[in-house]
Order: sequence, then C-alpha cells, then structure tokens
Amino acid sequence: MSVPYLTARAAGLIGCTTCGQVGLPQLRSCARCGAALASRPRHGLQPVLAWLIAGMLLYIPANLWPMLITRTLGREEASTIIGGVLELFAHGSYGIAAIVFTASVAIPIAKFAAIAILVLAAVTRTVFPVHALVTMYEVVEFIGRWSMIDIFVVAILSALVQLGFIASLAPGPAAGCFAASVACTMMAARSIDPRLIWDRIGGSG
Repeated sequence: MSVPYLTARAAGLIGCTTCGQVGLPQLRSCARCGAALASRPRHGLQPVLAWLIAGMLLYIPANLWPMLITRTLGREEASTIIGGVLELFAHGSYGIAAIVFTASVAIPIAKFAAIAILVLAAVTRTVFPVHALVTMYEVVEFIGRWSMIDIFVVAILSALVQLGFIASLAPGPAAGCFAASVACTMMAARSIDPRLIWDRIGGSG
C-alpha cells in the first residue's frame, strides 16, 4: 500500500538544494545558508546536455592523440591512453595497467552512460528503479574528482623526468583534451537537479 506524502512543491514551498531548508516561494534566497532559491532550474536539463556532449566530443581526441611524449637520447615516442595500458600490460605491470584503464577508459565511459540515463529518466516516462537512480547520481558526483588520475600521473612524471638530451617526458595534446573532458562531465553532474528526475518518476519535490 502506497503511503501518501506531501511534497514541498505541492505545498507551495521551495526546498533549498544546498542545505534542505524549506522556504516560502516569495523568498529569493535561503534563510539558513543564503543560497539562491528556485523551484526548478530555469533552463532545465539544457546545461547538463551541453556539458555532456562537450565532454564526449573532447574524449575522442583524448584517446586518439598522444597522452605522453617520451624523449630518450634524441628519440621521441608518443603513447596514447590505450597504447600506454597495453605497454604496461606487456611489461608485466598488470595492476598499474588495470588502474590506468579503469580511471581513463572505464570510469569516463561509465559516467557518460550514467549521466545520459539520468537525463533520460528526467525527460521520458520510462520507469527506472528509484534507488538505482539515487545511487547512480551519488556515484557520478563522488567519482568525478578521481577521473583526473591520468593527468596527475603525467604531470608528476613530466616534472620528475627532465634529464635534458638523455631522457625527458612531456604531456601530449591528449592531456588537455582529457582534462577538459573530465571537467565537462563534472560540470554536467553538478548541473543535474535531482528534482527534475523525481518529478518524472513520482519522487519528492
């Protein structure tokens, strides 16, 4: 048996997305934390889609272009993300290869898919498990910061391995694209207003 409930929107109130305080609709800012109050975002899911598409487009050259450029005794070698994973695997560094593959390939693709599912749940009448959507939203927000592991590794190696003509490392053009792609997906996740999802699936507003 379903339990009746009254949402803030149905009661003519606005819930603060920052601290959860409920306020009157005529208020423009939260009385508790001072954040701007709005029943729903004015532009809906347009910012989410814009950031998501930008992140997906940037992810293509991030995988096609070199991530790391190695110069040894005048000889230059460029490695892409997948090429670096395969090289690590060939040298027996299975654990590191798995970490790089997970952080640079599996997680970004999973984030694209998760954000797309959240948007789909908000704009269609398709029924998704509510708890699965909540978990997906929280995971996407949490793992965003860990997607920069490739950039951290490249930056540290580039700073440490600088031996002039003997050996040197430098970030490739893919590093900038990958960092921008991660930043776009993080912004896409932060642009999602969960209330738009609950409106479609019958959750609290």
